Amino acid sequence: MSDLESLLNRLKDAQRTLITEAAKIEMLPPDSVLRRVADLENTIAAVEALIEEQAHRRGRATG
Repeated sequence: MSDLESLLNRLKDAQRTLITEAAKIEMLPPDSVLRRVADLENTIAAVEALIEEQAHRRGRATG
């Protein structure tokens, strides 16, 4: 597993944990939690884009 894939898994785990914990409370999660979930989502998208870009580059280099 590449470093980026490992980072992606950690980011997704952190986001999943926040969401799961937020679901356990009986009220809307605090803004800070919502912001952290959103920030993680943006970071996850950026890492996924970078992984895809690197895969595309490797495909062109070998193809």
